[in-house]
Amino acid sequence: MKVTGPSGPASTAPGRPAARSAAGFSLSGTATPERASAGATSGVGGVADVSALMALQGVEDPTERRRRAVRRGGGLLDRLDELKLAMLGGETGEAALDRLARAVREERPTDADPGLTAVLDQIDLRAAVELAKAELRRA
Repeated sequence: MKVTGPSGPASTAPGRPAARSAAGFSLSGTATPERASAGATSGVGGVADVSALMALQGVEDPTERRRRAVRRGGGLLDRLDELKLAMLGGETGEAALDRLARAVREERPTDADPGLTAVLDQIDLRAAVELAKAELRRA
């Protein structure tokens, strides 16, 4: 069966090999010089397309920055809760402190909303206080 284009497949005679056209599909492993040069230039265009896509993915809009900032703040609050529960349970909470320290070291996205920034500052301050208290207990 031979695919001839948008009109669909067409069957060929059983004993006859399919004719090869200049712009059609070829089963042979060799390419004509025209096709080889076209393939070489399309590879470069593909790399440029991929890098443009990557650049677009790197662009972060304000809603995504806000979402990341809120997610980071929520994560810090979760780590503070883990520490509180560990200490109420009579444990030292070293694992919770390590997770809290890692969460504090994460990059904090900047947000244009002053209210959100103030809340995130308070969460960061509370986490820093808990880490400082733990450091004093260790010393």
